[in-house]
Amino acid sequence: MRIRKELWFGFALMVIILVPVAMYTPWTSFIDGHLDHADLGALGLLMLALIVVAIMLGFPTAFTLMGMGVFFGWLAYRSVNPALANQQILDLMVQRAYSVMSNDVLIAIPLFVFMGYLVERANLIEKLFKSLHLSLARVPGALAVATIVTCAIFATATGIVGAVVTLMGLLALPAMLRAGYNIKVAAGAITAGGCLGILIPPSVLLIVYGATAGVSVVKLYAGAFFPGIMLAGLYVGYVIVLAKWKPHLAPPLSAAERVVPLPPLSQALAPRSRNALTGLFGALRDPALPKPQVATQFFVSVLPALSIIALLVLLYGAATAPTAVVDTTGLVQSGGAISSAEDAPSDASGLAEPPQDESALQEPPKDGAEVKEPQAPQAAQPAPAAADASAAVAAPAAADTTAAAAAERLPVPLWYWIVLAVGLASLVLVCWLMSWQRLEVFKLLLASFFPLAVLIIAVLGSIVFGLATPTEAAAVGALGGLVLAGIYRFISARQANPDNAVAATVKDLGGIIKESSFLTAKTSAMVCWLFVGSSIFSASFALLGGQEIVERWVLSLGLNTVQFMLLSQFIIFILGWPLEWTEIIVIFMPIFIPLLPKFGVDPLFFGLLVALNLQTAFLSPPVAMAAFYLKGVSPPHVTLNQIFAGMIPFMGIQLIALALLYAFPAIGLWLPSLLYK
Repeated sequence: MRIRKELWFGFALMVIILVPVAMYTPWTSFIDGHLDHADLGALGLLMLALIVVAIMLGFPTAFTLMGMGVFFGWLAYRSVNPALANQQILDLMVQRAYSVMSNDVLIAIPLFVFMGYLVERANLIEKLFKSLHLSLARVPGALAVATIVTCAIFATATGIVGAVVTLMGLLALPAMLRAGYNIKVAAGAITAGGCLGILIPPSVLLIVYGATAGVSVVKLYAGAFFPGIMLAGLYVGYVIVLAKWKPHLAPPLSAAERVVPLPPLSQALAPRSRNALTGLFGALRDPALPKPQVATQFFVSVLPALSIIALLVLLYGAATAPTAVVDTTGLVQSGGAISSAEDAPSDASGLAEPPQDESALQEPPKDGAEVKEPQAPQAAQPAPAAADASAAVAAPAAADTTAAAAAERLPVPLWYWIVLAVGLASLVLVCWLMSWQRLEVFKLLLASFFPLAVLIIAVLGSIVFGLATPTEAAAVGALGGLVLAGIYRFISARQANPDNAVAATVKDLGGIIKESSFLTAKTSAMVCWLFVGSSIFSASFALLGGQEIVERWVLSLGLNTVQFMLLSQFIIFILGWPLEWTEIIVIFMPIFIPLLPKFGVDPLFFGLLVALNLQTAFLSPPVAMAAFYLKGVSPPHVTLNQIFAGMIPFMGIQLIALALLYAFPAIGLWLPSLLYK
């Protein structure tokens, strides 16, 4: 019965699309073959409607785009010159395919996808999820919160929605069901958290949008950083409030589940002191204990305190750094004499002829006449030269004074004292709360999150701060993912069989590279064929005048900027129900992008809104690919309807985040404006 309902829903959508198109299409002109400009525009709208219906029927998107683009483009050329229509449409195919192949931005897609698949197979996420849910054990809805945070961190390392949802469905869903979590809450947390990879860099969607709209991918990555954090924070806040309001939906962890087994050294030192810092510090003076092991554990225990101190020192240096003064005095004085000589004020206007030498215009002397020597120019006055010399002598002294003034540090601002007070309070709190159990949880976090954090900083930091292009950073990330996979596979192999660890690691790594390469080629081929198909489709749509009709229709509505943004985002939100984000980007963004200058909308800001809005493409039925990913790895008693129901509240949160981003554009535009002035 459920399948029948979904089929009826899909057929109803197709009828809603096709009936108005069939009513307003000039079929008589098509049959007669006499197509004027208006008829071609109607043909373009028919093509747009047919592609949506064909995708909903399950036809391959890329090749459907390509086939319809070629057919309708041939009709457009045939209406002008039937003899050249075949040659022109073939030329269009070749040109569009070559333009996609020569796009350097698209090279980053397979590299980022390859990095994601390698990190997924590094056995890193399981340790990260375990350490996070132990560290958040006292937070209401700890397992769901840990799931969302893990998904957000994993999204920054992969950007692959299907991989994140599938892996977290295998790790987090059984753990939440065993803990008594409601199926809808558990499914909603996994699917919503897994879809964060659409927005959080290195998002493949942002690369595709940047290549489609001609927007810098670097600026898109910088702009999407804070909206992604905001959306993840809203998800976490909703789960905490729900778990506090209705504890039976997300029960807290039991005391037994919060216990972390202690190693022998910690078990021996725990009776001496409840605090790990004081216990390890005292153990350093005990000759009966192994000094290297105790010193290592003590260093690990003070790492949080050292991190806080280092952060405060860096903030102090940034807050009191002297203002950089660029001294241009010498440059001005060097050209001062020339400027005074050549730029002397004159009564003549700027169009006056240049001054002429009167002696050069005199007639040549006649024979026997006395030739007068030209008068020597008047000697320059020594006063200006002396003044210039004295100014030049005084310049170094002034420059030294300016440099000395600039070298003095600025006074400490008020905000730093506030940050210092908060940092010192945090330092005391961390040292006081560092029990033996928390030390083990921190060691788990350090072993699972720190390598991933280094990889994320190396990739995203190099992109955002302009040290590398997205393609170069993606290559570094792919290499880093390969190294991480090798290290963690070696650790696992050494724990299982120390004698054969190297051979087992090489064998596992070869299988990982083979599988990751195959999946990367499959995903990249899909994206590139989509680009080729959408490029041909967009060219045919423009040839038919469809873009012109859409533009005239939108402008005829008399919308202001706010109304246009609401209309466009509403259309994208509705399109996210039957279509995936790839289809929306490659088909409909070329229609929206030319309208942005008409309403004064920044394409960068529009792209951030679209990326946030297109989360619904993975969370909205009946397509909702995240639900099908989760259903594929969930127990049999978890139904698809339960997963859909769990998604609905998180869809509402996405709309709230969309409204916040539109009301406060600085959430997305502040970082790009700061870094790329």
